[in-house]
Amino acid sequence: MFLPIYRQDFTREKKAEEIMDSMEKIQYGGSFLLAPVPVVLVGCAHEELGKNLITIAWTGVDCSDPMMLHISVRPSRYSYRMIRESGCFTVNIPSADILEAVDYCGIVSGSKVDKFEKCGLTAVDGLKVSAPLVKECPINLECEVKDVIELGLHHMFIGTVVEKHVRKRCMSPKGTIDPEKVGFISYVHGEYWSLGSRLERAGFSMGSR
Repeated sequence: MFLPIYRQDFTREKKAEEIMDSMEKIQYGGSFLLAPVPVVLVGCAHEELGKNLITIAWTGVDCSDPMMLHISVRPSRYSYRMIRESGCFTVNIPSADILEAVDYCGIVSGSKVDKFEKCGLTAVDGLKVSAPLVKECPINLECEVKDVIELGLHHMFIGTVVEKHVRKRCMSPKGTIDPEKVGFISYVHGEYWSLGSRLERAGFSMGSR
């Protein structure tokens, strides 16, 4: 015997409440909960439109070999056409000391102002792509667009990393990147946060230190 639809819905809602209560949690209807996420300055260039910077937090690693990452951009953004038509972009990982510039580049459109000039940032030619690097960022990645996935509000540019640059003084004596010297920035629910202290090395649960 089947319960009436309203009865089934009530039963499911009651079950959900019980589950949430057992975990001491609520069902959250606010902003995206995946956090923290990186904050990067994406550099782009176009024969007609010139060069520009856009701050992106919807970014991440997609593949290790070949090395690939993605950035997600709204088609309405000034940088969108530049990246789509040029077929390349740079991902510049900023440090906390240029946070004001990072914030500005995510708010003001490049159609109205030269962000490099306004923020006192230095555009440097890439070795492999036509998009500019940001000298003041301790880490720079040059990327060629491999694919564009039109997801919805954002379109995802999947890029192949064709060149990498790291500031010399951000390297450790072991030849690895020292996070404390970089000063990474994270985006957390509309706020910028720095990294905390090191917890452990990946693989420590198996005895790897």
